[in-house]
Amino acid sequence: MAFGRKKEAVELEVDPDSFEDDLDPQDRALEDAELLREIELAERAERLATLTRPQGPWDLADAPASEVDRLDLGGLLLTVMPDTDVRVEVSPEGEVVAATIVHGESALQLNAFAAPRSEGIWGEVRDEIKEALNSGGGKAQDGEGVFGTELLAEVPTEVPGQGVVLAPARFVGVDGPRWFLRGLITGPGAVDDAQAGPLLEAMKQVVVNRGIDPMAVRDPLPLALPAEAMQAAEEAAQAAGLSMPERGPEITETR
Repeated sequence: MAFGRKKEAVELEVDPDSFEDDLDPQDRALEDAELLREIELAERAERLATLTRPQGPWDLADAPASEVDRLDLGGLLLTVMPDTDVRVEVSPEGEVVAATIVHGESALQLNAFAAPRSEGIWGEVRDEIKEALNSGGGKAQDGEGVFGTELLAEVPTEVPGQGVVLAPARFVGVDGPRWFLRGLITGPGAVDDAQAGPLLEAMKQVVVNRGIDPMAVRDPLPLALPAEAMQAAEEAAQAAGLSMPERGPEITETR
């Protein structure tokens, strides 16, 4: 049994019209805009996270274990697929600028870049490439491939004895967490899916190591020759009395 005075329920009514904002209209508008921006960024980040790469290429943090050793080029880790070669492009200054996977007469050049945390840049990059080619004597149009929208192009190319001809090319892009991977397929694989297949499969196996250092958007991820390859090239150059080659050290594994 309970003793005491019975209390009546009290209902509080709040008139929204009587609410007084402690911010002036301009500051309130800025605060609301910032809140909407934070919500938009969070939604974009969530959408980007759902656009995972279940088939690769992978981020270093989510890369599955592989029974095959990956070739560590710093920002890119490559699995050398059967019947393919990996060629490392070196600038005149000695910096590694790209990696190229070769299968038969087709090649896939890979470049990785820093990207924003909240959104991808492939759509923007694709439009820029398309505009540059269409206004510079080439041709380009969107197409659909295994990684989504890609760019089917014809690129003006100097061919000895023929002058400038339009060579087929296929640009493939993948947005990842704070990175963007671009692939350029040349040769028969640019127009033949069967010949592009091994190269696209190799791209699925790529692991991108973005690192934790701050980078400007579109800055290339740093690449480097594997230590053993660099040592072998230096020893070969010293034995021949030559300096390090500017381009074309090749790392090959055939299975």
